[in-house]
Amino acid sequence: MSLFRVILSVICPPLAVLDKGCGSIVIVFLLTLAGWIPGVIGALIILNKNS
Repeated sequence: MSLFRVILSVICPPLAVLDKGCGSIVIVFLLTLAGWIPGVIGALIILNKNS
């Protein structure tokens, strides 16, 4: 997980997981709609799991 991805996941979580597949984008987008912090946490988990 690069520093750029971490910064991008804090600024805009769905953009950080663009190359991880459509399901990941939808999950992170819905979490971001529910609240910014759940979206950031979801993006970081997905990025950490797939790296």
